[in-house]
Amino acid sequence: MKEELSRDSDDLLFDPRVRTALAQFTLGDDTGALEAAAALRAAARGLERLQSRGTDSRGLSPGALDILIRLSGNEAGINIKDLAGSVGVSSRNVTGLVDTLERGGLAERVPDPHDRRSVLVRITPPGRAWLDEFRQPTQAAMAAFFRGFSPAEAALLRHLCLRVVQNQHQLAHYLEEQT
Repeated sequence: MKEELSRDSDDLLFDPRVRTALAQFTLGDDTGALEAAAALRAAARGLERLQSRGTDSRGLSPGALDILIRLSGNEAGINIKDLAGSVGVSSRNVTGLVDTLERGGLAERVPDPHDRRSVLVRITPPGRAWLDEFRQPTQAAMAAFFRGFSPAEAALLRHLCLRVVQNQHQLAHYLEEQT
C-alpha cells in the first residue's frame, strides 16, 4: 500500500493519518516531535528492510555486515570490545556476529601482538572479496533510497539523526542516574 503524504503550509511533507492519530493522542497539543519520531521510525524500518534484503540474500545479517565493514578499515584487527563500541551493541552480541563471520571464512580471530591475553578480529581475503561484490549494489540501493537529496540535505539529515542519537544517550544517562 502506497502511503499518501501531504504538504503543510511550509511545503514540508507530513502523513495526515499519523498527524490525525497523534492530534487525538495529544488532545490537540503540538504533534511536531511525535510526528518526527514516527517519520524517523518509518524511514529506519524502510532502511532496515532494504539492508536486510541485500544482506540476507548474501547470507549475512545487517549486524554482521556492520562488523565486516568496520573490520575492512583496520588491517591489524580490532578487539571485540572496540567493535562493540563502534556499532553500539554489547560485546556478547559482537562475539556472536564474529562467530558467524568466522564460520563463513569472512573474518578470523588472531592473537593481539601487544597483549597476549587478548585476541583481535580481522577481515580475511574472502571477506574483502565479499565486500567488494556487495559494494556496487549497496551504493546503487542507497542512491535510490536518497534519490533527490542534495549533498547538503544528506549531510543535514545525518546531522539531525546524530543529534537524536546524542539526545537519546543523554536521556539514557539521565534515567540511569534517577534509578
